[in-house]
Amino acid sequence: MENFKMIAKTLFGFEEILAKELQQLGAQQVEIGTRMVSFVGDKGFMYKANLALRTALKILKPIYNFRAFNEASLYKGIQGIDWSKYLNSNQTFVIDTTVHSDNFKHSQFVAQKCKDAIVDQFKSKFGARPSIDKDYPDLRINIHIDRDQCSVSLDSSGVSLHQRGYKTATNIAPINEVLAAGMLLLSGWDGSCDFLDPMCGSGTILAEAAMIACNIPANINRKEFAFEKWNDWDNDLFDQIMDSLMKKVREFHYTITGYDKAPSAVMKAKDNIRNANLDEYVKISERNFFETEKENKGPLHMVFNPPYGERLDIHLERFYRELGDTLKQSYPNTNAWFITANLEALKYVGLKPSRKIKLFNGKLEARFVKYEMYEGSKRTKFQEQNNVQ
Repeated sequence: MENFKMIAKTLFGFEEILAKELQQLGAQQVEIGTRMVSFVGDKGFMYKANLALRTALKILKPIYNFRAFNEASLYKGIQGIDWSKYLNSNQTFVIDTTVHSDNFKHSQFVAQKCKDAIVDQFKSKFGARPSIDKDYPDLRINIHIDRDQCSVSLDSSGVSLHQRGYKTATNIAPINEVLAAGMLLLSGWDGSCDFLDPMCGSGTILAEAAMIACNIPANINRKEFAFEKWNDWDNDLFDQIMDSLMKKVREFHYTITGYDKAPSAVMKAKDNIRNANLDEYVKISERNFFETEKENKGPLHMVFNPPYGERLDIHLERFYRELGDTLKQSYPNTNAWFITANLEALKYVGLKPSRKIKLFNGKLEARFVKYEMYEGSKRTKFQEQNNVQ
């Protein structure tokens, strides 16, 4: 099978993690961009990337690049592609556009112009034309215009890869699955100790933590990928890739626990964990984190998404002060990571973060922060280390 270039799109701040994931999967010529990583592989690797990557939103297959200065050159460039290689006149397609250009102001206009060029080509060649289907197209085309450079790609994923297929219920402030997986990987979570999400909401972080711990492919529960409707779809090859990934699933010997004080959240989280077939690894209970303490003696890894006050009504200062107090008093030997879009709120935690990483939760700029809780005081910890040395 021949190799070709692909582009994996991701969220801001996850580019290096995605590149590392690609290298571990066996991608070639991995290059980091902004919110994307390009790489080279064959058709089997494209299937594998869609199934296994945790921090990718889309896998695109570029097919053509040209310069577009105006409406006429855009139309001509799209007409320069032989679309009968990818579509027939009985099929459906849709065009997604991203435009950063002074020549083109509206992405909707670009999509319309590209659609006209494709349809006109079919009408003149075959006397019949494919139609548009926004929901379930046979082919999803991605057009990206940056200044005068136009890139045309086939979207091999379909709906965004953060839609893993296990989440049927969400809460008021749900967290995107790719954001959850990226935070876990950034935090260094690898399944080598106990894990706690003390404010688990609908259970997304718990599900992603369990899949990382057991090396379960991220998109194993998805119903479909766009490439399954392509002319060169190879079902046997896909099954082979799936089998090889499932052979790498590993045992997990620690605990993954979720708390939430809202009974409705606990029910939703349990449903989602069951849908993901992860209930043997994850235990969820209705508890107020501020009234809990660490249950096991060994190290604990914590990643969570506390309420910001954006959509949930909380007293911010009191909430974040209690958060800091609970970590300090009740959770020794713990690495605690959480994300917040309320940068002011971090002042109230009363602890100094050892890491602070800029991310986005949706459109909100956020910080992903790490607090290291030592066994005993920090001073004692350093004294012990110095004595050992």
